[in-house]
Amino acid sequence: MGNAKVFLIGAGPGDPELLTLKAVRALAQADVVLIDELVDRRVLEFAPQARVIAVGKRGGCKSTPQAFIERLMVRLARSGKIVARVKGGDPFVFGRGGEEALTLARAGIACEVIPGVTAGIGVPAALGIPVTHRDITHGVTFVTGHTHDRGGPDWAALARTGTTLVIYMGMKRLPEIAMALRAAGMPGETPAAAIQHGTTPQQRHVIATLATLADAVCNVVLGSPALIVIGRVVGLARQAEQAGLRRRTA
Repeated sequence: MGNAKVFLIGAGPGDPELLTLKAVRALAQADVVLIDELVDRRVLEFAPQARVIAVGKRGGCKSTPQAFIERLMVRLARSGKIVARVKGGDPFVFGRGGEEALTLARAGIACEVIPGVTAGIGVPAALGIPVTHRDITHGVTFVTGHTHDRGGPDWAALARTGTTLVIYMGMKRLPEIAMALRAAGMPGETPAAAIQHGTTPQQRHVIATLATLADAVCNVVLGSPALIVIGRVVGLARQAEQAGLRRRTA
C-alpha cells in the first residue's frame, strides 16, 4: 500500500477559517477527499489536486450509508491513495470518527485523527455563550437528542447534573426534551437557546427559556442543523448582545 493513509479531519462548526493548520496540511497531501454534507466547500481550496467524493448525511434526507463510507475508505487506501475524510466539527464528537478509526485499524490501514473545533463549543461561543463559567456552572455535558437505537438519553439524570446541556441533533424532539427536563425538576425559567448554522453568515438563533424554547423555535421557523444549549450560561448571550450594541452605537 506504500504511503497510503487516511486522515480523519474535523473541519470545525461551519466557518472555514476555523479549520486548523494541521488539517490544511493534510488536505494538501490528499489524493481523495471524502466530505460530509455540512462541511463548507471552501475547505476544498486546500486540496486542489484531490478527487472529491460527497458522502453526506443530513437528518430527514437521503444519506450515504455509514458501512459504504467505511468500505470506500478501506478500498481507496488499499489502492495506494492518501484519503482525507472530512467531517463537520470534531470527528470524535458525534461524528462517527470512532467507528471509522476502528474499521481502519482492523483493516491494517494507517490513520491519523486531526481534531476540529466541535460545534458544542464553537457555536455557543459565536453567540457569546461560554459553556462553562466558574461563577455559574461547574461543567458541561454534550449529548445527542437521540441514540442509535432511536431511544434517548436519561434526561432526568442529566437534569440533576447541574451542568450546561449542549444537545446535538435534538431539534425534532425539542418539545419532548423540554418536557422531560422539566418533569425531572429543571426550572422552566432556565435560559435556553437554539442556534442554526452556527459560526456561518447564515447563523440564526433564538434565546428563550426551557419552558418557551420549543414555541420560540416554531415561531421563527428554525430548523436543522442546529444546536440546543440549556443552562444559566445562556443568559450571558444577552449581555454579549447588549455590549455589542453599545459598542456599535458608541
